[in-house]
Amino acid sequence: MAHIVILGAGLGGMPAAYEIRAMLGSEHKVTVVNAVDYFQFVPSNPWVAVGWRKREEVVMGIEEPLRRKGIDFIGKRVTAIDAEGSKLSLDGGDELAYDYLVITTGPKLAFDEVPGAGPLGGHTHSICTVDHAEKWWAEYQEFLKDPGPIIVGAMPGASCFGPAYEFTFIVAADLRKRKLRNKVPITFVSSEPYVGHMGLGGVGDSKGMLESDLRNQDVKWITNAKTTRVEAGKMFVTEVNDKGEPHKEHELPFKMAMMLPAFKGVDAVAGVPELCNPRGFVIVDEFQRSKKYRNIFSAGVCVAIPPVEVTPVPTGAPKTGYMIETMVSAIAHNIADELAGKPLTTRGTWNAICLADMGDTGAAFVALPQIPPRNVNWFKKGKWVHLAKVAFEKYFIRKMKTGNSEPVYEKYVLKALGIMRLEK
Repeated sequence: MAHIVILGAGLGGMPAAYEIRAMLGSEHKVTVVNAVDYFQFVPSNPWVAVGWRKREEVVMGIEEPLRRKGIDFIGKRVTAIDAEGSKLSLDGGDELAYDYLVITTGPKLAFDEVPGAGPLGGHTHSICTVDHAEKWWAEYQEFLKDPGPIIVGAMPGASCFGPAYEFTFIVAADLRKRKLRNKVPITFVSSEPYVGHMGLGGVGDSKGMLESDLRNQDVKWITNAKTTRVEAGKMFVTEVNDKGEPHKEHELPFKMAMMLPAFKGVDAVAGVPELCNPRGFVIVDEFQRSKKYRNIFSAGVCVAIPPVEVTPVPTGAPKTGYMIETMVSAIAHNIADELAGKPLTTRGTWNAICLADMGDTGAAFVALPQIPPRNVNWFKKGKWVHLAKVAFEKYFIRKMKTGNSEPVYEKYVLKALGIMRLEK
């Protein structure tokens, strides 16, 4: 009997648990370890922040759904990983041994890299967690009584830019519905070298289309932006040129600001010798296996992927839902094959596919593969994307509640976009 432990219960961890459980016989044990006892559908957080969703609509308890599928759950934080001894140290002093460890923790949010940033003790908000989104909503309700300037964007080193664009347009749409848009100047501030870069070197006509949308929404923007510090009501930004040299200094006033932070690996994972890169992301081979430890696999945002290109202000490469899904499937197949005495053959598909809501419309981009030149490279927008994301949200949460192990993107999203999976 093998004991497979999944560390993390997010967009990668929960599907990993269900798919591994479905592929392995009952003689093998599967356990999920997570610091909290709930799953949150992170892509819905922009809607939570403006009151279009309530917490209970995008959050679900996980112990009972996992138990129904024969998966154990431990709701404790992991304090350390003994990779040589194949065991975890948990809050309270307990230890948990494993035969295989699947790391799907997601990132540590590096607000501390910009003085004055972050929702806890800082002056900026985030939509990276449902708690952060609710914190924006609480302050936003007071803001609506006396509105003023809003800043939305991404800090130096950020790698997930889609939600920043998404939130910009959602806030603008919400303010229009409330007849307050004319009272709220909005500025988009991003470390990207240009609008629509997305950490991907652009996708299709993302630059032209997003610039046009920002203009049409009366949103000003600053790119190549290095946010250096934040004070109450004021953000300090150095705009650099193509060589990374300071070009212009900005002091931007705001009443509310949502700035996505750079990501790092969580402490317990980053502290394992030779497991991670200097940012704490897990270094894996083409089979999602650690290059140092043969019984450790990893998927999702916590995996090390090099930037698509060097940019004047550092940016990272995003890890979108389809990419995470294929990483998870690869891990499930490879663990099953190894337990059966077969060689590892299944690879994750490191392609980028994203559905972004824009309030009353939406944008979708597809980059296959993620690093240019690409076999598929397009960016489209329309009402259909908004509807597709709403439908996807409902389906994915239902999948988590029922323990469905089928790949969502491969079965539904790719077919809807007219794209077939290109690699095994």
